[in-house]
Amino acid sequence: MRIELATAPGDPARPNEDWAAAALPAAGRGGVLVVLDGVTPPPGNGDCVHDVPWYTARLGGALTELSGSRRDIPLTAILAESIRRTADAHRDTCDLSHPRTPQATVVLARWDEEAVEHLVLSDSALLLESPDGAVRAVLDDRLERLPGDLLVSDEVADARARNKEGGFFTAAADPSVAGRAVTGRTPVRDVRALAALTDGATRWVETFREGDWAGCLALVAKAGPQRLIDRVRELEHADAGAGRTYLRRSKTHDDATAVYVEL
Repeated sequence: MRIELATAPGDPARPNEDWAAAALPAAGRGGVLVVLDGVTPPPGNGDCVHDVPWYTARLGGALTELSGSRRDIPLTAILAESIRRTADAHRDTCDLSHPRTPQATVVLARWDEEAVEHLVLSDSALLLESPDGAVRAVLDDRLERLPGDLLVSDEVADARARNKEGGFFTAAADPSVAGRAVTGRTPVRDVRALAALTDGATRWVETFREGDWAGCLALVAKAGPQRLIDRVRELEHADAGAGRTYLRRSKTHDDATAVYVEL
């Protein structure tokens, strides 16, 4: 088994709000991967005394522990319990009802000798490669399908779309959001490799059109996750130098994380 991961902050002067982990059970069968993309809040994001890296570390740690140790529990229940644990850690000091309480996108995968289970919530991506080389992208595309008038500002998105029916969902403080995740199960014989990417890394496909998802996974498999991130940075710098401003979320650079697992 081969496991590689890489991550880079969008701005070296700011903390990286992504979080990634991979774990293998002591029994030697199967494993788990967890990738979170913390949601950068605007100024004045309520009364939480904790920052986004605190939240992603807490949530990511709980997801890694539970998905590895409680293989009898579905991934949706694991996400729900991990959100609950993280919320309990700061509900006495912070306003968890605020729409910008610390939160994150989630990619969670778990495999054993029989199957690969997956869960995706919000706009990070999971890629599954079959033995014949075909690549399937598991995406939660609700954010991309929203009409533009719901995303004209942070205030409008928070009031009308964030963690609301008809909008999009992230892991924040409400465990029931786990039921909104995109989930599935694939026989392990049908999966040769998988990769999890935050949207700072998926720009290679979604923003710069360097290739499709199969090409993205091939790059990661051949050159490693760090090369994918480095290439995205090269493209971002070229765009900024040319004065182009179409990048998603109006960020020149975003935190970028990629995890690759070859079974």
